[in-house]
Amino acid sequence: MSKTTRATQILSKAGVDFTVHTYDYDPNAERIGLQAAEAIGEAPHRVLKTLMAEVDGKPVCVVVPSDHEVSMKKLASAFGGKSAYMMKPADAERLTGYHVGGISPFGQKKLVPTAIEEAALSEPLVYMNGGQRGLQVRLDPKDALEVLKATAAPLVA
Repeated sequence: MSKTTRATQILSKAGVDFTVHTYDYDPNAERIGLQAAEAIGEAPHRVLKTLMAEVDGKPVCVVVPSDHEVSMKKLASAFGGKSAYMMKPADAERLTGYHVGGISPFGQKKLVPTAIEEAALSEPLVYMNGGQRGLQVRLDPKDALEVLKATAAPLVA
């Protein structure tokens, strides 16, 4: 497994202090984010999952704790829209250039608006996907917010 991905390159180029953590990815896991948290021995609320969705038909990236579900109503509101729904996996892969289970908010092929669950910003460090299955980056969530030019909003149900 390569520890250098588009995601880690973006973080390095931005001067962000981060560490890389690998784990055995389980393609059969019911909830990938929770499996990642367990595999690296971290609390699920500090391991953030990256999801691709659409708000009023436009693609967005949403980052929330792995032990929570996204509220579609709150997601739409965060982007000033009326409706939101999850993107189909094949569409998410095509848009981001990453495989499901390895989608990172950093270094996606197409830059889309991003929102991070505001509660995650109270953590000193969080884990986010590093751009491939079985690879997480640990960093200050405020650095992630800045690099992604993301919005912090209440997003979970």
